[in-house]
Amino acid sequence: MFLALLLSGLVVALVVIGLFVFGLRRRLIQRAGGTFDCSLRWDVPEEPDVSGKGWVYGVARYSGDQVAWFRVFSYAPRPRRVLERSAIEVLDRRMPEGEEELALLSDAVIQGCMHRGTRLELAMSEDALTGFLAWLEAAPPGQRVNVA
Repeated sequence: MFLALLLSGLVVALVVIGLFVFGLRRRLIQRAGGTFDCSLRWDVPEEPDVSGKGWVYGVARYSGDQVAWFRVFSYAPRPRRVLERSAIEVLDRRMPEGEEELALLSDAVIQGCMHRGTRLELAMSEDALTGFLAWLEAAPPGQRVNVA
């Protein structure tokens, strides 16, 4: 009986510590400012796939001429993807369809992009998308930016 209580207490403590670390990591990512909720789908086919597969929920952070993208459900301190402003080409914008509506946040807008030859899609709120496009257009003089 004592062993069962001890193991139950240990499991509960590990779950609480795990949740605390998730929260602490997110707080550290957001501490620098310039963050927004952003789901990512990497290496997508040319025609839209509305099955909802491949979307990963994350947080993106502006950092100079880069956007660092972090997975939400990860303990990794480093970003999973880094997108350079000069390498991003904006393609198309669309609303979620079919099962995508369940896979993404309720107010998400999907922005298709190319980054160094890889097609990707970013899903974020309308306000975050406006900020993202303004950040792209605000490139320093001499940088090539492809915003449609």
